[in-house]
Amino acid sequence: MELTVVSKHLRQFILLTAGSFIVAVAFNLFLNPFHIASGGVSGISIIAGSKLGIRPAYTQWALNFLFIIIGFFTLGRQFGIKTLYGTFVLPLFVLMTEHWPTITHEPLLAALYGGVGIGVGIGIVFRASASTGGTDLLAQIAHKYLGIGLGVAVLFIDGLIVLTAAFAFGPEKALYALITLFITGKTIDAVQIGLGYAKMAFIISDKRDEIRDAIYNEIHRGITRISAQGGYTEQDRPILMCVLNQNQIARLKNIVKRLDPDAFVIVSNTNEVLGRGFRNT
Repeated sequence: MELTVVSKHLRQFILLTAGSFIVAVAFNLFLNPFHIASGGVSGISIIAGSKLGIRPAYTQWALNFLFIIIGFFTLGRQFGIKTLYGTFVLPLFVLMTEHWPTITHEPLLAALYGGVGIGVGIGIVFRASASTGGTDLLAQIAHKYLGIGLGVAVLFIDGLIVLTAAFAFGPEKALYALITLFITGKTIDAVQIGLGYAKMAFIISDKRDEIRDAIYNEIHRGITRISAQGGYTEQDRPILMCVLNQNQIARLKNIVKRLDPDAFVIVSNTNEVLGRGFRNT
């Protein structure tokens, strides 16, 4: 049991380190050279580096530890060793890779590549149940003392940084920063929940037993029977629910059409499915 716990923590620190390295590389290869300040401590460090000549890693270290101290007194002792490690190792990687040359000369491509790189790195960090600190701590403080929603607080802080960048570097760079923010969010979601979308089907039919058996035998998928009642007739109308891969949905529809052409079928996307036949974690 102890070995399993140690392996789990080791895996999390490896993911945290790898994610931080990817974020640092994306920062130095794409965002910093083009002054794309897409929010967060990294955005502040880009502005400070350009206008004050302070190396971005130093700004990130200073702000991260300042926010942790403020958070310690306002939010309590909720900062684990992984958060402290993340706030240290990310600026270290930024410092180590700051002289790496960019691989593009187009700011739009830099915004896109940077958003993907930052999103992949942060997504990996989140998969490790970790954090690299940053302005998220300020959002938590605003949430606790001002009653502002976390999402709104993060959006406001990032928006303020992007607005500052617009004055510092011009409105065009601010638009690139917004593109990076959008791409980063979508990429984080992709890393967190995966790229493969499953399908969820709800089937209402008088021949539900025949349809259930056919799905078992022909598609080899489980079925959940949900108790329901008709809104108009008030009669019992059990619903069959089935989660499938995308390439199985056509076979499901053919089965339902063959056994009961009058069946009512609802098919929708589902972003993440955990369990037997799908992802385990």
